[in-house]
Amino acid sequence: MAFAIKTEIRDTDATSFSFGAQKTMYGGKHIAADDIIFLFASENEGGRGLFARGIVISAEPIARKQNVPRQTPRVSIVVRCTAFAQRPLGRRELKSFGTWQDGQPGTELNFKFYRQATNKIVGISDEAAAFLDRFFEHSEKEPGKDPDK
Repeated sequence: MAFAIKTEIRDTDATSFSFGAQKTMYGGKHIAADDIIFLFASENEGGRGLFARGIVISAEPIARKQNVPRQTPRVSIVVRCTAFAQRPLGRRELKSFGTWQDGQPGTELNFKFYRQATNKIVGISDEAAAFLDRFFEHSEKEPGKDPDK
């Protein structure tokens, strides 16, 4: 299973990220080290949507607060980028995927990220991961690599 995160990201050119106490939904609480994750800079905070793919370096669940009956599981993760997106994918591009039961990977992403627009980590299907991988084809801007060598 792959994962995706939508959250505030100020420096989309960075090659590593630390995300503390992130809300999880749709299986996102199962994220672990070595998982693939797709990073979306939240449009609610001025971001542009999908911008990178990475590998989870570490994942630590946050303990639930006592005496609080309904809590969304939270997790802190550290991610190392492995590629940057070559084409845009955000709320505007996913808006046409609005027939919730059509089984398309774009619909899955629209539903999980934008039906309830809070920032979160979500688990995604293999089909959604393959769909997102297409936004990284022919990537020339690999983090940590000099394209001239």
